[in-house]
Amino acid sequence: MTVVERSVDECRQCAGLFRLGRDVEAALNMVDVFEGVQQSMIAAPEQIQQDWAFVLMQMMNCQERQDWLGLADWMEYELIELLQKTPLAT
Repeated sequence: MTVVERSVDECRQCAGLFRLGRDVEAALNMVDVFEGVQQSMIAAPEQIQQDWAFVLMQMMNCQERQDWLGLADWMEYELIELLQKTPLAT
């Protein structure tokens, strides 16, 4: 399993926790997920890194508003799509 595949799985699991209302547990897992994603983004082209910054900002805004379903959507759809565009995904 590649780093990107592991990050995708972790995103899905974390998003699932948010959807189940287990926001405290999900928020703790989210820190680990973001660290893994950051490692994937190191070698990514500048545009993908900028997209990562945008997605991260949107997820942080959702967290601040305690919009757990919105945060789950960002993680499960936009973040996974972005991860699949990174050079390590191929």
